[in-house]
Amino acid sequence: MQSKPALWILLFAFVAFSCQQNKPFDRYTSILDSWDKQQTISYDFIAPDTINPYDLFINLRTTTDYKFSNLFLVVELNYPNGKVTKDTLEYKMAKPNGELLGTGFTSIKEHKLWIKGHKMPFVFTEQGSYQIHIQQAMRHRGESKGVAQLEGIIDVGFSIESPNK
Repeated sequence: MQSKPALWILLFAFVAFSCQQNKPFDRYTSILDSWDKQQTISYDFIAPDTINPYDLFINLRTTTDYKFSNLFLVVELNYPNGKVTKDTLEYKMAKPNGELLGTGFTSIKEHKLWIKGHKMPFVFTEQGSYQIHIQQAMRHRGESKGVAQLEGIIDVGFSIESPNK
């Protein structure tokens, strides 16, 4: 009978380890109160390799305090040898009736947003240390100033994953 708890622990460790094999990088940063338009979320990471394709994602956790149907982000990827790519990306965050998209059964929803790898395979072209910078770029319709404090986003993350085969 004593081997039953040990079996459960071993099974849990196997499942947890298996899930992480597909993610060479997976980190989150908590947002306190609201996401200031000047706050940049940054991560340093080492490219897993320069041979295999990867999917790059921004991962968000939102609450019902998020009041927009979309989300604009400025994402900058800095390569080890000085190359920089910068994109303004738009993501759909809610259905027309206002219900938030994403997964989760509570008032907190998780969103997995593509950065690279969804249209064509993304392969890291340089070995070494990369940086990614993520900044919110929301504004109200018809206004030129951005939303100073974006409410409803509680965590911003970044992950690198092996594509599902």
